[in-house]
Amino acid sequence: MMSLNEKTAARSREPLYQPLTVRGMTVRNRIVMAPMTRGFSPAGAPGPDVAAYYARRAEGDCGLIVTEGVAVDHPAALGDAGLDEKDVPYMAGDAVLAGWRNVVDAVHAADCRIVAQLWHQGVLRKPGTGPSPDVASVSPSGVWGPLGRQSSIAPESIPADPQVGDPMTEAQIEEASDAFVRCARNAIAVGFDGIALHGGHGYLIDNFLWEGTNKRDDRWGGDRARRGAFAVEIVRRIRAAIGEEYPIFFRFSQWKQQDFRATLADTPEELAEVLRPLADAGVDVFDASVRYFNKAAFEGSPLSLAGWAKALTGKCSMAVGGIGINQGVYDTAKTMAAVDNVELLLDRFERGEFDFVAVGRAMLGDAQWARKARSGEAIRAFDATADIRTLT
Repeated sequence: MMSLNEKTAARSREPLYQPLTVRGMTVRNRIVMAPMTRGFSPAGAPGPDVAAYYARRAEGDCGLIVTEGVAVDHPAALGDAGLDEKDVPYMAGDAVLAGWRNVVDAVHAADCRIVAQLWHQGVLRKPGTGPSPDVASVSPSGVWGPLGRQSSIAPESIPADPQVGDPMTEAQIEEASDAFVRCARNAIAVGFDGIALHGGHGYLIDNFLWEGTNKRDDRWGGDRARRGAFAVEIVRRIRAAIGEEYPIFFRFSQWKQQDFRATLADTPEELAEVLRPLADAGVDVFDASVRYFNKAAFEGSPLSLAGWAKALTGKCSMAVGGIGINQGVYDTAKTMAAVDNVELLLDRFERGEFDFVAVGRAMLGDAQWARKARSGEAIRAFDATADIRTLT
């Protein structure tokens, strides 16, 4: 059996370390730090420790960082996230923005680019929590989602009745949209290289996209085109607000935290109905969130979800899910360990299936992952307890 160094010598990994320009942003390589909620920003403001945390990944030869989910300044955007919600970062307020400016400067000093992922929890916000506990949670139809499905939500947090609130009014939809646009402007003002939108996993934007949470029959709901109108409107308005220089990333997922087996689309044609309007509105990179990056998305083709996103839209795409680690998110069947699956990445990358490779838990475990994966050095394994509870 070949050692890691022998495998690296046998097949060059340099294709993953070539630069790429998307609009006005040029990255030195295709290795991305994936967004991962951490909760180390007291009162929403990232401090020097957070700046150092991101800088370590930048110094480890990562080409691009997508931040953890950053709450937009809508009163119902943030609640209990499985961490202390007081420590999840925001993207508004002088002290908060000063903290992000320090993060951006530290990352740029290491010749790495960074984009801010804007986030609204939507129906998954736990009522009575967050910075505005008296404000009701919002979602398109006030529907939590179907009950009795395989879920990542703790049983005590799953409602007894799927109807958990009222449908959003036109005014509430406008307020939420405004918050995304304001925070996109804020992010660009402090030096971020682009904007990422969290449109997956059962949060607000995804609440509109998914028929399990969107039961509306007006212009914001119905078929896929109307269910996608909220996301398209946010992208369109952000593009107008930040101009043509900055890329927009869009994370989407088939699965939801309420239902692991949920789908936005069951065929490539249906997926095109979701993604093409977003591409037309201004999305440059589709971040296809799956648990295993190399799993086929639809029967009859080996293409992954990221591969289909690129094929259907002509835009860049990003692979994520189990890179550098032997488990998908939420798997418990086997002991977690670091693995070298870069060869599997290269098989797909060199066919043009995706443009970026997003590494999550493996890069939490070893800030030097990008450099070591290139050179064949041993990589420190991710510790599911220590690495989540500390800023490594």
